[in-house]
Amino acid sequence: MKKILSVLLIISLVLGLTVGCSSKANEKPGDSIILATTTSTRDSGLLDEIIPKFKEKTGVKVKVIAVGTGKALQMGRDGEADVLLVHAKEAEEKFVSEGHGLKREDVMYNDFVLVGPKDDKGQLQKKAPNDIIKGYKLIKENKLKFVSRGDDSGTHKKEKSLWEDIKVKPEGKWYISAGSGMADVLKLASEKQAYTMTDRATYLNLKDKLDLEIIIEKDDRLFNQYGVIPVNPDKNENINNKGAKTFIKWLLSEETQNLIKDYGKDKFNMPLFQPNANK
Repeated sequence: MKKILSVLLIISLVLGLTVGCSSKANEKPGDSIILATTTSTRDSGLLDEIIPKFKEKTGVKVKVIAVGTGKALQMGRDGEADVLLVHAKEAEEKFVSEGHGLKREDVMYNDFVLVGPKDDKGQLQKKAPNDIIKGYKLIKENKLKFVSRGDDSGTHKKEKSLWEDIKVKPEGKWYISAGSGMADVLKLASEKQAYTMTDRATYLNLKDKLDLEIIIEKDDRLFNQYGVIPVNPDKNENINNKGAKTFIKWLLSEETQNLIKDYGKDKFNMPLFQPNANK
């Protein structure tokens, strides 16, 4: 009896290995990729618009993980994503120079804006409509409520650099560090009737649900560039470099750049992003 059981066990193990090898053999390296990206590309609605077209064209599934840029870059360092779409150029270039990514490419840009309550108690819109530095000084001097992303995202990195420019370390009851994505921060700022900095695309996409308006805009310091980076496949055997390359080639193609250029025109009478690949 023991001998029979041993033979059956060996047969079952062999069958299991055969099935496993067969399924791996049938699995294509480009079947799916993990895209780690900033919340603004999701919350603006852009990814919902273009990702299905990528799947339709290539057959490659995209699992989108939307987090702050800092977290997305860390996922790349840890080998937990195949490709990154983020917006903190200095940090991205450092990521590549340290060997975590293969190459960084420009994809598109938009801009940041300061939004706040419609009554604008600090009169920032009147005193500094196109001067974000002056606006930040007024917020600090008057201790006006300000909600920060507080999550090491690209938006948070930009915000911190502006405080550093005026040599201010923001703290106190007036300064709220949310540790959340852009959509949640905008909702919180709306509830508390506070100021916050956001990318224009996410604000416009959620505007109808918010009691906030644009207070400061069109300052050159508020330029917001997005880049794409394939994660170094040497990280681990699970990195799908082939799928990442396919995605990047598609994202930078004229066809997709035109999709990006047109996104938002129907609803907002303006594009939410300006494509600038290979420029």
